[in-house]
Amino acid sequence: MAPATRLCLLSLRPAAAATARNLSRGAARPLRALHTNPAQPAKVVPVYGTGPPPEPPLPPVDEYAAEERAARLARRKKHAEVLRLAEDIKDAAKQHHESTDKKNSGLKRRFWKDVIVREVDGALEIHLDSRPLRHPTTKAVMRIPLSKPHLAHGIALEWDSLLSAYQATKQHLIPLTSLTCRAIDLAADDAASASASASTPAESLRTAIATVLLRYLDTDSLLCFAPLPDDPLDPALRPLQEQVYQQVASHLTARVWPGVSIVPVLDGASLFPAPQPQGTREVVQGWILGLSAFELAGLERAALAGKSLLAAARLLAEWSEDGAGVKETRAGDAQQEGERFGVDEAARAVSLEVDWQTKKWGEVEDTHDVEREDLKRQLGSVVLLVSGTGSKR
Repeated sequence: MAPATRLCLLSLRPAAAATARNLSRGAARPLRALHTNPAQPAKVVPVYGTGPPPEPPLPPVDEYAAEERAARLARRKKHAEVLRLAEDIKDAAKQHHESTDKKNSGLKRRFWKDVIVREVDGALEIHLDSRPLRHPTTKAVMRIPLSKPHLAHGIALEWDSLLSAYQATKQHLIPLTSLTCRAIDLAADDAASASASASTPAESLRTAIATVLLRYLDTDSLLCFAPLPDDPLDPALRPLQEQVYQQVASHLTARVWPGVSIVPVLDGASLFPAPQPQGTREVVQGWILGLSAFELAGLERAALAGKSLLAAARLLAEWSEDGAGVKETRAGDAQQEGERFGVDEAARAVSLEVDWQTKKWGEVEDTHDVEREDLKRQLGSVVLLVSGTGSKR
């Protein structure tokens, strides 16, 4: 580091003394600066430029940079392709929507004014003004037996509540109509199977339904028991399940499947369901195959809705006008077996665990209540399908 510069004051002392004398005499003279170097202008360095400007700097070329540029380019191409596909899909959807609007322009309104139930040639028909209601697939006129006026008027109410012809294509809006068409299809399949040649056997629709329903027997919701709680003061679900099981199974083994044994499939901490005895399966299968077309369609709907073949069979045996294979009993036996098994009782039996859980932990709004009402709606359609004026009850 350079030493500090010190000012030399020897040469300034005479000047300072003369200045003091002049001030004492009153003479006004300009002050002199401490430095005596003359001012010099700044020197501007000239710019020397020869040749073209240099090239801009480039990033170092290595393998990673090349891969990154290739990946970025691939992403841009993919994004452009996705945008192009989105535009194509949007155009196709717009064209489809326009064509669908033109095609369904007649379905946006209701082309009938009144719905009437009429008796034609020994059967009940539902007429939309002057047009009879037809099967959606075979286009045959839907003919309902005279012993089922409640079913016919229920179908008429379904169609009278529709606001447009397009709503008639929604199966959940016409449950009775779809269920009745299922029964009509079963009757037509039975007639075709009876007239078919024995040399060309084929699995009928009835046999396929029986095979599916027998699977529910091995996983029936009424035969799955919950384990007992560790705390004896905690309310248990198992006693309620055993009570419902006894009520339903005792009626079936006494009047529908006499002599069979229906055992629980899940008991306590078991993981895999235990199958029913072979004799029980054969008896139940024979009973299913012997049902009428309307009874079989109702049994299928009830079993699929409640996940219980026992509850469906109990409901069918209670309300079917064809008997559902129920054995005759002595007078007074019906009162000893308990109260009547209706839609509410069947719904409570198949949703016993859900109701117990909701009472303990609470109900989810717009979920449990909607499922409960939908279950009752489906079971109620079964009662209307199988019941009639020919029933003994």
